[in-house]
Amino acid sequence: MRTPGYWSSALEDIPAPDYADMIVGVLPPRATDDPRIWAKAVFSIASMPRWIAAAMWLRQAIVPLVGIPRAPRDIFRVGRVEGDEALISADDRHLDFRCGVGVDREARLVRVTTTVRLKGWRGRLYFWPVRLVHPIVVQAMLRSAQRRLGAPRG
Repeated sequence: MRTPGYWSSALEDIPAPDYADMIVGVLPPRATDDPRIWAKAVFSIASMPRWIAAAMWLRQAIVPLVGIPRAPRDIFRVGRVEGDEALISADDRHLDFRCGVGVDREARLVRVTTTVRLKGWRGRLYFWPVRLVHPIVVQAMLRSAQRRLGAPRG
């Protein structure tokens, strides 16, 4: 029996986050266990649920109104992979964001760990509504990735 324990590279740069969550899903039987592929699948704009893509488009339209720059196209680019986890990092005027997408081969689980450090009033204003929907959005993105990566290859 394994002793429970948890660490994510998302906590390295932001060890005392203003916001953190972890969403866990089952690794489908035929799916890869490559964390880079999982990170790309979870954050693929082209294949995420339409309502999330629409929300991201709306975010891009609204944030300049409060002095926050629009996110670059490669905002969810994998910065590095260490062991069983891929790390996505983004630092901006209003917040710092880290997301570790890990695959536990033995337990057959995929986990998405998010940490956020808010910066000033813009960060607090921006993240107030995001905080409410973030777990729902990430869960939907992970389910979409599970369907795609677990589908039979032919």
